[in-house]
Amino acid sequence: MTLKDVMKWRTRMSIVYAAGVWTVIGSYAYFKYTGRLDGWPVKSGEVQEPEDPNQVVYETAHSKTVIIYKKDFVPYTTRIYNFIKSFSGDSRSGDNAK
Repeated sequence: MTLKDVMKWRTRMSIVYAAGVWTVIGSYAYFKYTGRLDGWPVKSGEVQEPEDPNQVVYETAHSKTVIIYKKDFVPYTTRIYNFIKSFSGDSRSGDNAK
């Protein structure tokens, strides 16, 4: 690849980058000018608290997922952290740390 080819590639990529930036700026200006930017619908639904504190509900437009944790559930990351922390020799490490 010669220096002339590199300069052509650089010029082309600069044009592509500039077109992308001006497209974003133009779109923002268009939506702001027409007032459509402020008119997006906002969902304002009440968040339902689950009856069981060990139950987490994730809802999307297409699905509903219910995750039920065990009563004394400890995440794996916390278990690994406590295991590694136990090697430090600190007397407060492990299950007694709170």
